[in-house]
Amino acid sequence: MSINTTVNISGMDCSHCVASVTEELQKLNGVKEVAVELNKDGLSVATITSASDLEPEQINEAITEAGYVLVSSGT
Repeated sequence: MSINTTVNISGMDCSHCVASVTEELQKLNGVKEVAVELNKDGLSVATITSASDLEPEQINEAITEAGYVLVSSGT
């Protein structure tokens, strides 16, 4: 079983940003895949596929570690 979690991220504007966020999110326990849609003029969207529910705090810490801001999250 896989769970998809979608989050909105502020401050991303290039492919390096996508790589940084992807790398940090992939470090989370149970994450199978991360897909990031870059939106230079607004909120970028990351879809995280995991084996189990992820804690919002974990996601926030990973995005903050990459240097960006988690705006909202949902499943």
